[in-house]
Amino acid sequence: MSVVHKSVLVQEVLKYLDPKAGKTYLDVTFGSGGHTRAILEAQPGCKVIAFDLDKTSIETFAPALEEEFKGRLQVIWGNFSLLYRLIKKHNITKIDGILADFGTSQMQIFEREGFSFAIDTPLDMRMSAAHAKIMAAEVVNKATARELQIIFSEYGQERYSKTIAQAIVEQRKIKPIRTTGQLVDLILKVVPYNKKQKIHPATRIFQALRIYVNKELDNIKSFLAATRDILPEGGKLVCISFHSLEDGLVKDFIRDNPCIVGKGFKNLTPKVVMPTEEEIQANPSSRCARLRAAQVCIANL
Repeated sequence: MSVVHKSVLVQEVLKYLDPKAGKTYLDVTFGSGGHTRAILEAQPGCKVIAFDLDKTSIETFAPALEEEFKGRLQVIWGNFSLLYRLIKKHNITKIDGILADFGTSQMQIFEREGFSFAIDTPLDMRMSAAHAKIMAAEVVNKATARELQIIFSEYGQERYSKTIAQAIVEQRKIKPIRTTGQLVDLILKVVPYNKKQKIHPATRIFQALRIYVNKELDNIKSFLAATRDILPEGGKLVCISFHSLEDGLVKDFIRDNPCIVGKGFKNLTPKVVMPTEEEIQANPSSRCARLRAAQVCIANL
């Protein structure tokens, strides 16, 4: 299946990042390059340095963009959770704004193994084998019922977390659960489901496993902490989240690092920014997107 990923909240990103000539911006979640392209086109005098942990995305989309915007774009393989280390390793000394889109791309969901419950593939879910060693199948087949329940409850906010966890443990006594199809079939057997429901009963379980396997929330925490040290006064931070756990981390980080004494952030989005109805109609996957932005400020000691 060939899927085209549409970047979300593009105009809102440009509004809050506000790219200027002579400035350098980080797009720490390059993906297919949609936001990167928008920044470069919006301000022909700026530069972008982009990161992504998915080598396939970089190999697929970076060469053409780097050629088109020659001298203005550099794409680097790396996990944004290691932002400070990447900055030092590549001798990046000038950064005026940072963009992070924490969402999983549609290409990853439909073209990589284990992400989609709509197609039967090995239960992998690693965004990068180099950065995540444990596959979802290992978690499903080795974690205790209590551990699975906690994963499903905390990361998926699944109301039937205990029921599903117990069913997994019983099923794997008979046969290991190795594919997405096996896991979906099991969930459908133990969770009430009406086809009129908007959310498939496997959705939250797959979300929880993906977050756990890739350490997504820990990565976001590490990334946010690094931005405070990397961005200069006046530097902008723009983050796009797709579920409440991610958005809560960004909201709390901005709130807990105010510009009262020393270096902090001015909240540019007291009210979270959401996609317009027009964007949702054109790109239904944008409906869960939430954007928050802040600007570095320094108060007198």
